[in-house]
Amino acid sequence: MTSLSPTADRNPFAAALERLPFLPALLILVVLVVLNGWFEPNSLSYRAITGLVSTYLALMMLAIAQTYVVMAGDIDLSVGATLSLVNVVVIVLMERWGGGGGMVLLACFVGILTGLACGLINGLVVAALRLQAIVATFATSIFFTGVALYVLPVAGTPAPAAFWRTYGGRILEIPFVFWVVAALALLLVLLVRTRLTLQLLAVGDDAQGAFQSGLPVAAIRIKGYVLCGLFAALAALCITGDTASGDPLVGGKMTLYSVAAVVLGGSALSGGKGTVVGSLVGALIIGLINSLVFFVGTPSEWQNLVQGLAILIALMAGVFVGRRVGQ
Repeated sequence: MTSLSPTADRNPFAAALERLPFLPALLILVVLVVLNGWFEPNSLSYRAITGLVSTYLALMMLAIAQTYVVMAGDIDLSVGATLSLVNVVVIVLMERWGGGGGMVLLACFVGILTGLACGLINGLVVAALRLQAIVATFATSIFFTGVALYVLPVAGTPAPAAFWRTYGGRILEIPFVFWVVAALALLLVLLVRTRLTLQLLAVGDDAQGAFQSGLPVAAIRIKGYVLCGLFAALAALCITGDTASGDPLVGGKMTLYSVAAVVLGGSALSGGKGTVVGSLVGALIIGLINSLVFFVGTPSEWQNLVQGLAILIALMAGVFVGRRVGQ
């Protein structure tokens, strides 16, 4: 599902772009892969790709989380705080319960429940109480961050070896992160086959029309936020495995990265148009931009500036390509 807008009939490329709004992002991704390979040939090796996926899998999950609320015309500025909260909850529980396999799994389960609870709170505040999403989720982000700091005031508590070794290890000689990606793809396929995705797009396209057609708009928006909380929790498990430690502020700037990934992937922040595939591509674009900035030898004091400028150029390029093809 990509959009409820009618398919463009001006030319085949415009029609394809209407159905697959992430095509410009895909072109940008290809260019970035080539540039990374040009400046650092080893970046295209199997080991380097594994490292890239391992590092940016959390951002990919967070971009998916953001997509499900953006589809309905909402936004969640608390996804980074939710990630941080789940991260410290899981770390603290693992430390207190021991590093055994069963206790690690139980701590991960509690972490997922924590993410679902955060999503439900956001959904109730935004959809049931009808507060502005951008203001309400900004407020809940502060609240979730405060809870995370209460749970773990100081960063640095290590994760059990059983956890981070599994995340960075292999199963049947295949890196564990690739198994996670396969499971993620299966989950997304199952979600696409449900009516919820179409309902979220319908609400984002025309909330009043969706209500008049009999759709439970408030309940649908709440479900979108709950899904957002679920994927934010999964992102927290990924970043916990990658960093092997707890940090109550680890999700800091990842919120805006997730929004940028969604926009790069062709979703409309106004709602009614979006695809999780595009958001995944957008997250990979951000990851490759960060890698490219390092490979070209950018001085450390300039890296943030160059990364921000490169992401802005990628956004403008996507818009430009989309408009040119749509003409």
